[in-house]
Amino acid sequence: MIYESSCLEEKSVLSTAARMCVAARTAPKAHGRDTLHTLVLTGEDKERLAGKMEEIGARLMGDKMHTWYGRDADNVRAAQAVVLIGAERRPRGVPNCGCCGFKDCGDCTAHGGRCAMIHMDLGIAVSSAVTVAAADMVDNRIMFSVGRSAGEMDYDENVEWLGIPLSVSGKNIFFDRGIFHD
Repeated sequence: MIYESSCLEEKSVLSTAARMCVAARTAPKAHGRDTLHTLVLTGEDKERLAGKMEEIGARLMGDKMHTWYGRDADNVRAAQAVVLIGAERRPRGVPNCGCCGFKDCGDCTAHGGRCAMIHMDLGIAVSSAVTVAAADMVDNRIMFSVGRSAGEMDYDENVEWLGIPLSVSGKNIFFDRGIFHD
């Protein structure tokens, strides 16, 4: 039997994406509370995300949209898959923490603050995930623009997302992108 590289690469990217989700799930979390969510997008769902990125970019940046959101949307389209990793937007209840700038979780919530542990949990989970991608030699890039766009879609409005497009190609699509935002 003969396997063409494109078929094997597609399977490899999905295998890597699955392992990235496992790495995120098993990453350490504040106060031992698992509030992580993971999704893998391909095909039409990935295209829908790229469209949302362009929509947000146009809304926030007008005709300069392509210097950030549009550029990243192009990367999402060129990638074989996108891994979304999110952390629920709720206090973790870490005693005597104060990392959010408030006395405790109750004070943070009362003043409309955001638990700092959300971002710590998300950062550790995403770092664990991209370590898997790097070990598998799959090109990737952590993108805030992907996460922000995912947050405006119908996945889960109470989750803070980051996105990681994955690509296997002859040249890293996330390098030499040539457009920089202000």
